[in-house]
Order: sequence, then structure tokens, then C-alpha cells
Amino acid sequence: MYTELLPHDVPIEELKRGLKEGDGEGKIKGIILSGSPFSVHEPDSPRCSAEIIDLDIPILGICYGAQLIAHIKGGVVGEGWKSEYGRAELLFKDSELFDGLSESGRLNVWMSHGDVIERFDGADIIGYTTNTPVAAFGISNIYGVQFHPEVHHTDKGKKILRNFLYTICGCKRNWTIESFVRDKVEEIMSEVGSDGRVICGLSGGIDSSTTALLVNKAIGNRLTCIFVDKGLLRKGEKEAVLNTFENNFKMRMVFVDAKEHFLKGLQGVKDSEAKRKVIGKLVIDIFEAEASKQGNVDFLAQGTIYPDRIESAGASSQKSSRIKSHHNVGGLPEKLRLRLIEPLNDLYKDEVREVAKELGMPQQILNQHPFPGPASQLV
Repeated sequence: MYTELLPHDVPIEELKRGLKEGDGEGKIKGIILSGSPFSVHEPDSPRCSAEIIDLDIPILGICYGAQLIAHIKGGVVGEGWKSEYGRAELLFKDSELFDGLSESGRLNVWMSHGDVIERFDGADIIGYTTNTPVAAFGISNIYGVQFHPEVHHTDKGKKILRNFLYTICGCKRNWTIESFVRDKVEEIMSEVGSDGRVICGLSGGIDSSTTALLVNKAIGNRLTCIFVDKGLLRKGEKEAVLNTFENNFKMRMVFVDAKEHFLKGLQGVKDSEAKRKVIGKLVIDIFEAEASKQGNVDFLAQGTIYPDRIESAGASSQKSSRIKSHHNVGGLPEKLRLRLIEPLNDLYKDEVREVAKELGMPQQILNQHPFPGPASQLV
């Protein structure tokens, strides 16, 4: 099924629109509130809008997510007398969430928490352990579990998630890589229009290469790929990339030899984050210059994927922590003349490879080892 990762501070209005818009398969079917190292009593702990709990939609809270639901609904969350980390035995009773797990009513689960839900009046307590009096609860279509069903250490954790998704939320297994490709192609066609033109920053890596194939499938020769040699290519990579996209896929390619330009710009720059900023600006400068040579170009396609946004603190949250800026996220100028197209920005690397495979990507690109990031180069 199709899922999206959203920050805790997503506006409640956005979720309400998701409950109303689209057809039956396009609406939000359920919400999972994830774990967190925070305590609900910390002033800066991540808090979703309390209105989410009242949306009349199935919700599953995991660990901190369960504690947050209890805290919002008037339960008592306190500091546990003994932190619980590792395997624990859950004693549970019949419920939709635990349907088909074990006739004995016992299950080995994986715990990782300090705080505990001490009391939750009004909730149906459907599971507990020796150290955790409320290890699982249910209130109508809202559930919470103190343990982690998403890790393989929890026996039948996938079954618990299936029960929530298919039985409680009524989801269907109808999201596939094929449907993703189809929907993205239609989305790109609609955004670009019948006469819009796009340039794609093609590095030769799996992300930008997959982006190029997707956009090409949508608009054909109205796409021009800009392949820039920054002086950091693998041996033979220039020839392999040009041959793949020019000869095999018959795509319009522009090659820019910018080795001296980049190496000069990076000379003396030692800080990793500063290097990424330099590279990001130089790349965009080249793309915009080449776009002006192509005539009326309105869009820039990039191979940004979800981890790029997370690591660059660009995942839409005001409280995200930056791990490192990616040159196609943190390196972008505030005012970019070209409009961005980033069809892979909600996918992880393994999902990108599946899309690439569906689009007929050659094995040499599909399976190549990721090249070290720009900040790891010694200049």
C-alpha cells in the first residue's frame, strides 16, 4: 500500500484534507505514531496536534506514540521504576490488533523504553508485561503498544501490523512499483504541460539516472540531460553514461567538462559542509547556464530521494536535525529560476532501484556501488 512519512508537526488541516479528497483509494486510511527517545514530559518533546486523536480514523501508537496517545487522552505516563530494553513476555487478550497471534495469550516482544503508561482509565488494557502495566491498549479504533512490532525481534510483529493495516484500517495491497511509475509519469506530464521543457541534472548515479528515465518516459525529447564532469568521475564513467543514455535510450544529452571549475572552487575548502555548499552552488550555476542555451526551459529535474531530505533537515519539520546537506537540497539557492521536479523524493534507495529495474535500467548502473559523497573527496 502507499504510505507517506510525515513530521510530527504536520498541520492538522493537511490531514483533514487527506480524509476528504480523492476517491476511496486515495484517502488516508490510518495513521501510525512512531517511537521516539523523548519523554512526553519533556518541554521540547515532539507533539502532534491533539486533534489527530479525534479524527475518527484508525491510529496505532508505538512506544512513545502510545504514551503520547495516553497522555493526550488523560492517562498517566510516569518514569518507570525499571527501564525495559530487550525481549519481554507480553500477556495479551483477544482483540482485532492481536487476532491470530497465539492461543496461549503470550508473545515475546521487543521493548525499549524508560517511561511507562501507569494507568489509562477508559481504555481497554489488552496487554501487559511484568514491568509494564499497560503494554497495549485499545479505545475504539485507536490502539497503542509499548513494544516495537516493527523490529524482527518481536515475534509475529508483522502479523500485528497486518491486522492494523488490513483489518482495522481496511487497506488494500494495491500499491506497486508499476503503479508508482504510471502515476509519476502522469504527474510529470500534467506538471510540465504539453509544451514545457525540462533539463535533468544527470550524474550517472542510480537516483538521477532513474529520474531521467521517468521524465523521459513522460515527455520524450522535451527533456535534455546535463551531464557534468566535476573531476570526480570513476574511470570510464563518462563514456558509459553517454553511451547508455544517448545510444541506448536515445535521450538528448549535453556534456559539460567542468573539472577545472570545480577543483578551483573547492581549492582550500576543508570543511565537509562547506564543500557541499560550494558544489551545490556550482552545479546549479551550470544547470541554469546550460538551460539558457536550450531556449525556453522551465523545469529542473533532480534525483533527490527521501534520505537526502531527512539528512538535510528538509523533511518539512521545524525540528528536524541536519545530518549533512546534500548538494541538491541544502545547496540550492533561495531563488531558483527553474521549477523543481523531484519524482523520487518520497522513496528510499531500495525502492529507487525497483523503479529503475521497472524502467529497464542497465545492470551496470542498477547495481553499481554508490560513489563516495562530494565531501569525502580530498582536495
